[in-house]
Amino acid sequence: MTTDDDWRRLDPRTVLVTAQLTGGVVVGAGVPVAAALSGRLGTGRAALWAVAVGLLLVAVAVAADHVRRLRTRYRIGEDRVELHSGLLLTRRRSLARERIRSVDVTARPLLRLLGLVTVRIGTGEHAGGDSTLELDPVTRAEGDRLRRLLLTRTASAAGDDVRHEGELAALDLRWIRYAPVSFVAPMLGGAAIGGVMQVSDWVGAQGEVIHWTVELFRDVPVRWAVTAVVLAALATGALGALVLWTEMWWNYRLVREPGSTLRVRRGLLTSRSISVEEARLRGVDLVEPLGVRLFGAARLDAITTGLADGEEAREAHHGTLLPAAPRSVADAVAARVLRGAVPPTRVPLTAHPRAARGRRLRRAVSAALVPVAVLALLGALVTPVLLWTALVCAAVLLPLAVVLALDAYRNLGHALTGRHLVTRSGTVRRSTAALDRAGVIGWTVRQSYFQRRAGLVDVTATTAAGGGAYTARDAGASEGLVFAAEAVPGLLEPFLEPAGEGTRGAPAGG
Repeated sequence: MTTDDDWRRLDPRTVLVTAQLTGGVVVGAGVPVAAALSGRLGTGRAALWAVAVGLLLVAVAVAADHVRRLRTRYRIGEDRVELHSGLLLTRRRSLARERIRSVDVTARPLLRLLGLVTVRIGTGEHAGGDSTLELDPVTRAEGDRLRRLLLTRTASAAGDDVRHEGELAALDLRWIRYAPVSFVAPMLGGAAIGGVMQVSDWVGAQGEVIHWTVELFRDVPVRWAVTAVVLAALATGALGALVLWTEMWWNYRLVREPGSTLRVRRGLLTSRSISVEEARLRGVDLVEPLGVRLFGAARLDAITTGLADGEEAREAHHGTLLPAAPRSVADAVAARVLRGAVPPTRVPLTAHPRAARGRRLRRAVSAALVPVAVLALLGALVTPVLLWTALVCAAVLLPLAVVLALDAYRNLGHALTGRHLVTRSGTVRRSTAALDRAGVIGWTVRQSYFQRRAGLVDVTATTAAGGGAYTARDAGASEGLVFAAEAVPGLLEPFLEPAGEGTRGAPAGG
């Protein structure tokens, strides 16, 4: 096994990065502070004070980072990765090499300019703590060396299959057309309006902004004014979504590297390299948010153990293998990732009983009637205007609820294919999960009172990977249990009651 017996330190240019970052913060905070003090001290003296304090802060930050670098060292041993850090209280941490599951390489814009990267080495067992070591920063060459050294494993039986080696997918600029129809666009539009109001409040100009908006639409009917504001927000959100997509997915490539490791590389300003060992891959999840699905597209997520947790997990799309792309492309990439000739995400699914449709219709209509009933009650007590509002809401919400409920029913399904079990559900966010049967560690069978009357059951496969649970919702009681029993023979049978005694709503596991 390759080793690195010498202790190594972080790159000395870390102090330059710290100086630039601190300088940017100082300038951003110092300019308004100097402007505020100029009335009391005069422009010249206020500027001198701001410069002096800013230089002092930068010097302190640089000195602290220099000491951090001198007191941080690491090495790759035959069996362990060791990291020593700390000034007054030295912290010694180590990870067993056989337990390392991720070596992610990230480079923020300043680091990229200097040829540096941040390397996070983790076991994927839990957030933070002693399961992750961070080297910030090292050279890009060192980051690549560590990734190859720590993730190289003896090829598994699956890794001996030479099909689908090398590049599995690469960026197609036409995929950017799906960014404006994602849920991100309206969120960014709303955030833009909120940001304008918040900034105007900070500078004491919120009243002027509101007055300007009112004057702009003074001679415009209210419905058209509201429509114009909503369209402007959506346009702003769409533009923001395009920019965000470009930053996140520029230079995207999905590659299978020697040692049976899947590697996703992406990013325009901040470059990211995320590695997934095939040994911990338990399947894929084809995700179709409603807007993206209407345009025939889907994204592909990994169902895997050991993905980064904590701050890493909060990063958008950390476990995504493929951004929103045409459905045919997503299916093809799923087949390549799973080393199969046929994508399991495309197999015909067993439809669920009509009783499941009735449950979705009742729940959707009930949810739509709640705001209608509240508005009608307020209209009867306060003003008849709210009665008309309730009528409009009913005319809009009830048909929409019925359409979504019927779509949710059509999307229900489950199947067994080769090595995988497949479940699909959802309407606003449709998910088709193909889970490796070997990754199932238990079953949970749930049946409410209303499901029992309708002859339905929820059958959930539990796993240590991905979301931890993948459910065939409202399946026929007998079909659901047969599905679970055939998916992993011998796992569910000890928990089944003899025929004719009903369905037990209890967890099952090995």
